[in-house]
Amino acid sequence: MRAELVVDVAAIRHNVRLLKAHTGTAMMTVVKADGYGHGLAEAGRAARAGGADWLGVATLDEALALRAAGDTGRVLCWLTVPGDDWAAAIEQGVDVTAYSVAELDAIAATGRRARVQLKVDTGLSRGGVPLASWADVVDRARRGVEAGEWAVTGIWSHFSSSDEPDDPANDAQERAFRAALDVATRAGLRPEVTHLANSAAAILRPSSRFDLVRCGLAAFGLDPAPGHTPALGLRPAMTAQARLAMVKRVEAGAAVSYGRTWTADRETTLGLVPAGYADGLLRAGSNRAEVEVGCRRRRVRGRICMDQFVVDLGDDDPGAGAVVTLFGTGDHGEPTAQDWAEACDTISYEIVTRIGGRFTRRYVDSETMSR
Repeated sequence: MRAELVVDVAAIRHNVRLLKAHTGTAMMTVVKADGYGHGLAEAGRAARAGGADWLGVATLDEALALRAAGDTGRVLCWLTVPGDDWAAAIEQGVDVTAYSVAELDAIAATGRRARVQLKVDTGLSRGGVPLASWADVVDRARRGVEAGEWAVTGIWSHFSSSDEPDDPANDAQERAFRAALDVATRAGLRPEVTHLANSAAAILRPSSRFDLVRCGLAAFGLDPAPGHTPALGLRPAMTAQARLAMVKRVEAGAAVSYGRTWTADRETTLGLVPAGYADGLLRAGSNRAEVEVGCRRRRVRGRICMDQFVVDLGDDDPGAGAVVTLFGTGDHGEPTAQDWAEACDTISYEIVTRIGGRFTRRYVDSETMSR
C-alpha cells in the first residue's frame, strides 16, 4: 500500500440509520460526486442497507451508473445540460428534475412517460425555477400530467445557509418554498414528496423536513454545520492513509520543499509521505495541516508538492514504511477531515471529494469485523 482510502461501509449504514431516526422522516442519501469520494456504488449499497428510501445524484450519468451497479430503488437526479439523454434515465426509472418549461418540453419530446420533480429557486440563485417563472412551469407540468407525459413525483428546493441556523435567509427560503407549494396545489399538482432540507437543515431545522430529507455529508459521518450540530454519534466513514517513503535526519537551518517556506530551527527528523496535490491534497495545508505517525500528530513542513509532502518527526524515527494517517475518525487522536478543512480554510466536503488520484480505495465493514 502506497496510499489508500479505507472506507467503512458500516459507518455509512450507521449514519443513515441514525439520521433517519433523528428526523423521523423518509431519507434520501445523496451519493453524487462518486459518493462524496467514498465510491458511488458502494456508498449507495451501504445507504440502502441503512434504510435510505431514495438515493440522490447530480447527473444523469451518475443515476445510470447506480442502475448499472444494480440499484433498483428510487433515484433522483437534478443537473442536466442541453443535449443530455433524458430518455436513457427515464427508461431506467430514474426521477428527473426540471428547472424550466424548455426542460419539460425536452422530457416530453422523448415520448416516454417520465417521473418528474420540479425544483424551485427559493433564494440560492443557482439551479431551479425562478419564482417569477414558477406559475408557468407549474402550468406546463399540470398539462403534462393531464396529457400522460409524466407524473410529478416531487417538488423541492435547496437552502443557501442551513449550516448557519440563525441566518434569516433560512426563514425566508422556507416561506418561499411553502408559497411555491401553495401555487402548485392550487394548480392541481399532487406530488408524492416535497423536500427542502439538506444535511444541516435535516438535523437543525425540524420545520423544513416536509416529506423527505436529503442527507449527503452527514451520511458519511462529517459535520454539516460545525459549531452548531449536536452530538448525534455520526461516524466518519473515510480514513486516508499512506506509508512513509523515507526518513532522514537534517541539521538546523535545513530548508524544506519548494520556496523554502519552512526551515528547521534545530536538528530534526523528516518523513516523506508519497501523496500530494495531484492526489487531491490542498496546497493550502502546507505548514498548517497535521497527520498522525506513530500515535502522534506531526505537522506538515514546507509546501505540499504534486506527488509528496514532508512531515516533522522530531526525534522519532519510525522508519520507512511506517503508517501515516492523513485523516480518519478522530477516535484515536488522529486528525479528521474537518481538521484538514480548518487548516486549509475550506469545508470538509472539499477534503473528501477532492482526494483520490493515486490513492486506492479499500472497503471494510467494522460491524462484521467486530463480531
